[in-house]
Amino acid sequence: MKRRSLIKLLGAAALLPVVGQSVLARQDDKAMQNEKIDLTDAQWRERLTPEQYHILRQEGTERPGTSPLLKEKREGVYACAGCDNHLFASSTKYESGTGWPSFYDYLPGALGTKKDYKLIWPRTEYHCARCGGHHGHVFNDGPKPTGLRYCNNGIALKFIPAEA
Repeated sequence: MKRRSLIKLLGAAALLPVVGQSVLARQDDKAMQNEKIDLTDAQWRERLTPEQYHILRQEGTERPGTSPLLKEKREGVYACAGCDNHLFASSTKYESGTGWPSFYDYLPGALGTKKDYKLIWPRTEYHCARCGGHHGHVFNDGPKPTGLRYCNNGIALKFIPAEA
C-alpha cells in the first residue's frame, strides 16, 4: 500500500512542471489581453483592411446584413479584429433582427463606452478596452438577463472557435 502511494505521489510530482507551465501560459494570455495597444495611424493602416480601418479607427458603420459573422452559430469567442482582445462569448450572441451581430453581454473588462452625439439623440458607443477600436452601440432593447443589445459591426470582430 505504501509503495502505491509513493508511485502516485511521484507521478503527480512529475506532472507539476507541465501543469504549472499551462497555468502560467493562461496567466500570460490573460495579462496580454489587458495590455493596452497604442499604434500610430500608419501602423493601424498597415495592420487592418481598409474596411476594418474605417470601422475600428474612424467609427464607421458597415451595411446591415453584410457580415459573415451574422449567421455564425458555433461555440467560441468573438475577439477584436484590431488586437485580438476577447470581447464576447458565443453564448451571449442572439438574433436581433437588425442585420448586425448582436450580443446581450460582454466579457469582463473587455469594453469601454462613451456618448456618441452624431445623431439627433445621444447614443452609447462601445469600443475595445485594449486598443480603443470602435465596435458599435449598446441599446436597452435586448433580451434577458441584461436587457441590453450590443450591436456590433461584424467586420470589427474575429471569431475564434472553441477547441474541440
